[in-house]
Amino acid sequence: MPEFQHLVLSDILSAMAPVTLAEMDGVKLMNRIDSKYVTTEAKIRQVLKDAAEAGYRVLETEGERISPYDSVYYDTPSLDMFRDHRNGRLVRQKVRTRCYVLSGTAFLEIKRKNNKGRTRKKRMEIPSAELMDFRGDASARGYLEQYSDFSAPMLEPVLETLFRRITLVNPSMTERLTIDTCLGFKNFRSSSEASLRDAVIIELKQDGRAASRMKQILLRHRIHPLRVSKYCVAVALTDTEALPGRFKLKIRQIEKIIDHSISRI
Repeated sequence: MPEFQHLVLSDILSAMAPVTLAEMDGVKLMNRIDSKYVTTEAKIRQVLKDAAEAGYRVLETEGERISPYDSVYYDTPSLDMFRDHRNGRLVRQKVRTRCYVLSGTAFLEIKRKNNKGRTRKKRMEIPSAELMDFRGDASARGYLEQYSDFSAPMLEPVLETLFRRITLVNPSMTERLTIDTCLGFKNFRSSSEASLRDAVIIELKQDGRAASRMKQILLRHRIHPLRVSKYCVAVALTDTEALPGRFKLKIRQIEKIIDHSISRI
């Protein structure tokens, strides 16, 4: 995938107190509100400094505080899931496999969004060797049919996404923040690749009843909400036959934020 010179963030993260995966799993965010943001690595350095001063803790896995992720998205040959999102359909789904590279653990994940804007995710563990294609696994096929509107013969691997994730939690455990950097995409249909350069995608999950210190920090640095789907933006970037629709505007917004054209190969 295209290479880009990324800023080093480990120096800031090393000064933050760690939180374990077990502690994170124990946090139940009821009445949750999810918000997405896009910014640059230069700005995220300042956000991390402010977060450390505010007492935020960083997830540490296998001794590391920046975790590589590898995901493969599946869709129909006519890209029905991409088209549903592009066309603004409220009820929609995504199917992907995801590998947490440091641990080697992999999952089949099914995300369903209802017409109230709520997303429910179901997942089952699969062998890491099935990341690129789970369809030969009878248990995974049955799980897919149980929790999605699709069967394995209807789907094919469409897109691989690679990124590095930082996860923060606030002192009172009422909000989580995921920070995705080094985002790269490879389209299996077109063989095209793309990179979001130094763009950073942030997702804030917060308890709707609690005040958010992180929202104040993001606002201070002029980082504003921008709903963005990594899968849909990646398809729009790497598949000339998939009409981008409103994702063309999303790409322009990201390019304006990072002050660069997004890399395509």
